[in-house]
Amino acid sequence: MRKFRVRPQLLAIALLRLQPSVAAPLAPPAQPSTAAAGPTYSGQREGDFVVKDFQLESGAKLPEARLHYTTLGTPHKNAKGEIDNAVLLLHGTTGTGKSFLAPSLGGELFGPGQPLDANTYYSILPDGLGRGGSSKPSDGLRAKFPRYGYADVVAGQYRLVREGLGIKHLRMVLGTSMGGMHAWMWAERYPDAMDTILPIACLPEEISGRNLLWRRIVIEAIKTDPDWNEGNYTKQPSHFTRVLPIFNIMTDSALKLQEQAPTRAKAGELYDNLVAGFSKVDANDYLYWYDSSFDYDPASQLGKIKAKVLAVNFADDELNPPELGTMERNIPRVKNARFVTLPAGPNSRGHQSLTVASLWKRYVVELLGVGGKS
Repeated sequence: MRKFRVRPQLLAIALLRLQPSVAAPLAPPAQPSTAAAGPTYSGQREGDFVVKDFQLESGAKLPEARLHYTTLGTPHKNAKGEIDNAVLLLHGTTGTGKSFLAPSLGGELFGPGQPLDANTYYSILPDGLGRGGSSKPSDGLRAKFPRYGYADVVAGQYRLVREGLGIKHLRMVLGTSMGGMHAWMWAERYPDAMDTILPIACLPEEISGRNLLWRRIVIEAIKTDPDWNEGNYTKQPSHFTRVLPIFNIMTDSALKLQEQAPTRAKAGELYDNLVAGFSKVDANDYLYWYDSSFDYDPASQLGKIKAKVLAVNFADDELNPPELGTMERNIPRVKNARFVTLPAGPNSRGHQSLTVASLWKRYVVELLGVGGKS
């Protein structure tokens, strides 16, 4: 019923939305470049794990679910023949696994002597269901693609890791933004599957308030686009892209946005550039991305977590503002957990601080051990 297919190939260093320099304006999400380039890290390769009749939580099925991934390093096997050096890195809403190859992330994590040195760890960077090289509405099903939630994305990741790559236990599950929310779900659904989790820029509670309101704005902008046609368009809708700069307003810091748009004229120019950049996104894919958070609500299951937890958030993150008291309220319910809120500084940029690994990579080292090694 299932087949496993690995396609080693040369990878491009894709400058995605999740890799801006700290002074540059955020670019809208883009697909990775397919131009050939030499491997960046030891053992770097790509592959697909294909699952036939992939069943979703709703009961709906995908006749064939393609789960794309990138891996770095080489799996190491212990005396029992089990892989014991695997870490799983989960990307954000508009990213892909390759987002972690950006210089501000991969350049701080995977090199020699760095916390997830590819010569020591076997890092798995999956494209979540609905994104990147994994099955998604824009592949052809469009509005007929079944509605999926975060639970379905996590189930696909688990099947890739366990069935596709043959890994029974992970050293760490690290996730940023949506990926951090998935990390919380991993720890609850598969409590014996990992030693540690490091959720970054997210909260272990149902999405609500401002975080839900702006998502709803994006969803409604797509659904009310006169060219959307209930998702069965033949020409890409374009009206909704004029609303999408709300993404940048919500995820970048007020200080960085002011630096980029210090005058009325500059603000107008920035807005126009952002809208133009969003012109390449697929309306259905984007709609499904934001809708898929509907089933995220980990608070009631936090007591199931066995892994050691270190949650990292940022003081200037408008999506996950510390004044909500969410971490103080929930962390005591997890047996072996703590959280940190990093203060705003010259290199922070609101929610997008998650793209600056130099701000938080020390916590990878803390969880994995001295030097990030066993």
